[in-house]
Amino acid sequence: MVFNTLYNLTDFWFAGQLSSDALAGVSIAGSVFFLLLALGLGIQIGAAALIAPIAGQSGDDDERRGSIADWVDQILGLSLVLSLVVLIAGLLVATPLVHFLGAEVNTVAPLALEYIGTILWGAFTFILTFAAAGALMALGDTHSNRNALAIGFVANLGLNPLLTFGLDMGVTGLALATVLIKGASALYLYRVLTRRLGRRCRPRFSSDKWAALLRQTIPASGNMLTIILGGFITVALIGRFGSQHVAGYSVGLRLEQVLLLPALGLNSAVMAIAGQNLGAGHLDRVRQIYTIGLQLGLAMAAVFIPIMVFLSPVLMGFFSDDPDIQHTGAIYLKIDAIAFYAYVVLFLSTATLQALKQPMFPLILGVARQLVIPASINYWLIVYQGFPMISIFYTIISVVVISSLIAHGYTLRQLGKLQVNTPATSA
Repeated sequence: MVFNTLYNLTDFWFAGQLSSDALAGVSIAGSVFFLLLALGLGIQIGAAALIAPIAGQSGDDDERRGSIADWVDQILGLSLVLSLVVLIAGLLVATPLVHFLGAEVNTVAPLALEYIGTILWGAFTFILTFAAAGALMALGDTHSNRNALAIGFVANLGLNPLLTFGLDMGVTGLALATVLIKGASALYLYRVLTRRLGRRCRPRFSSDKWAALLRQTIPASGNMLTIILGGFITVALIGRFGSQHVAGYSVGLRLEQVLLLPALGLNSAVMAIAGQNLGAGHLDRVRQIYTIGLQLGLAMAAVFIPIMVFLSPVLMGFFSDDPDIQHTGAIYLKIDAIAFYAYVVLFLSTATLQALKQPMFPLILGVARQLVIPASINYWLIVYQGFPMISIFYTIISVVVISSLIAHGYTLRQLGKLQVNTPATSA
């Protein structure tokens, strides 16, 4: 999710160099683009949650490696099938979805669909990359994926201008650059997995294991999906005030996500380490990992909140000279800074519960805080009461802060139950 946000933000910048319509089109397409990432992230979380406990077990190394390799094969098979489903479903719903988000039919919509179409045909590269990253993360290898993402980001900076301007591919070039980089990343990560497991990865099917994987993947994807669906509604409501405001909000949102990157990395580390300790029977360490994560997250907030408050106008100026775009993005960043640490708490609570194989509560809370509650309130405020656009941003942060308190309390309760049950389990 981390560098995918950077890819998307880079595309925004180059789209802005094409035209205001191109920036608006890629901004709207970015919302649809993140639907694909929701599924990929679910696969990654599911793979990590199922493989990490096996990696943490003691016993024969060859037997453990064989068990992990079998899971990787199952994950690879499911990923290929889901990629085909995404392609077919995406092609069917892309046009009505872009129109729902308020893209002008003759100007912005064609550019948005041009970007989305290219991404959908390369959907398998995204999902396979996420699957391999999840398996490696469960094995304690975060370096390979980090290296692939970092190199890919740098390559994107070169491919974007080459394809977009050098080969005159326009918006299609922006999307194609991302697909090519994801394909190369997938090949690299599966090569690393092959070396670690001692054999090649092959797609396989087992109904029991696919069902177990889907039980982890669907709630995790659903949690991310609710974020995106809520974002769709937010974009549609902001679109009532003009396409420039949609572009400003979209750029501001991506900048916020960039500032949250360290917290997302912390989220992945907490889930992997907590899962390994759970598999090894070190239950007392799971709560300690969660607590340390919260402390590190607080330090991150102390650094990034001032950036959001004081440097947001400067950051927005890099993407557009349109005053409406700049103002909307800067206002969003300043207001949402209030909820920065609340996001960190939500990330870490979700990661810990995923490690405990309790994915349903984050899904239920996610549906409420990211879709049902803010969408209902904002629709009532904007459509029925005629409130200004800024009220949407205040609704978002209020719901996030309250939800973080609920998530933190529930996570502490579940960790407490885990420790209480430890003596009985040992006996």
